[in-house]
Amino acid sequence: MRLKNKVAIVTGAGSGFGEGIAKTYAREGARVMVADIGEAGGLRVVEEIRAAGGDAHFVKVDVSKSAEVAAMLAATLEAYGHLDIVVNNAGTTHRNRPMLEVEEDEFDRIYAINVKSIYLSAKHIVPYFRKVGRGVFVNIASTAGIRPRPGLTWYNGTKGAVITTSKSMAAELGPENIRVNCVNPVISATGLVAEFMGVPDTPENRKKFTATIPLGRFSTPQDIANACLYLASDEAEFITGVCLEVDGGRCV
Repeated sequence: MRLKNKVAIVTGAGSGFGEGIAKTYAREGARVMVADIGEAGGLRVVEEIRAAGGDAHFVKVDVSKSAEVAAMLAATLEAYGHLDIVVNNAGTTHRNRPMLEVEEDEFDRIYAINVKSIYLSAKHIVPYFRKVGRGVFVNIASTAGIRPRPGLTWYNGTKGAVITTSKSMAAELGPENIRVNCVNPVISATGLVAEFMGVPDTPENRKKFTATIPLGRFSTPQDIANACLYLASDEAEFITGVCLEVDGGRCV
């Protein structure tokens, strides 16, 4: 098992990429704190991990709130006694449309969830990692941060920020044995797919998007989980500051 005896927090783990990451980590021996703002989805994932023989707990968290991120860390340490890996996966978007049609409150919300959450996880968890002398962050960005699509301008900006922030964190924290990497998924058939496309989720509309992906399909939660598994494992102990495209060739 590639994560045996590790403890991991995965945010946004009640569905989509986060669910795939949490379940994959658990299968590989990690004890997983399933963190999500949605209680129903988070508890379901915990139950399914336990039914498969894994170890998981749920914590309800709004990753844009400092006190809640602090409580997430405290709940993890209470449940498991230590922490090794943090996957900052929770994210959101505005609907695909012209940039000036996105309202200010939407702009503030996506920056709070997609970018401020990285700041808050660092603020509360880096001191713990410094104390124990090691730690791993895996931040979920997007191909939108390096090859943006029209209609998602403000979302694209948040993911560009995650990419640059991850690299800078890696450079600053590397001397303290804290690794920071990120993963850039291409569009996936998760709960936000219609928002990303800006049109109804139909086979015809999907074809327009898969036509831009050389391998000819959307990404899956398992695709993203496999990358996150490697980056969190000891096999990647000399890898930091990397942003790995999991995109079927979209960014070539």
